[in-house]
Amino acid sequence: MDWKLELVVVPVSDVDRAKDFYIKNAGFDLDVDHSAGDDFRVVQLTPPGSACSITIMRNTAAAGSIQGLHLVVPDIDAARVELLERGTAASEIFHYESGGQVPGPDPQRSDYGSFLSFTDPDGNGWLVQEVRRSGPGA
Repeated sequence: MDWKLELVVVPVSDVDRAKDFYIKNAGFDLDVDHSAGDDFRVVQLTPPGSACSITIMRNTAAAGSIQGLHLVVPDIDAARVELLERGTAASEIFHYESGGQVPGPDPQRSDYGSFLSFTDPDGNGWLVQEVRRSGPGA
């Protein structure tokens, strides 16, 4: 049986502000913006090429509480440039050695070895990780 993660709810304090950030600054595509009354609104967005989407929903008590969401890209340098050009405060690229974070990409450019981070306006935290998936089965 296949179990596929297709949607993650991201709590935000201001749906319009978050929608604007994810479309303009993070480059996500808008899938749905649906309201049912004054108190219920669902905005679903998908990163380009992803099979998993996010839904931003107003929840001021939990806004900013999601950390460690991962986006995978084939070129971490190009991804950082794109985020910066879109106005996102993306971190410098880093990797891990001996259990600690070290500046710069992974020296071997190993899949899953190089990262950068950014947050949305509420502080929900994202990691972008390089996965080139070269070789057989890629």
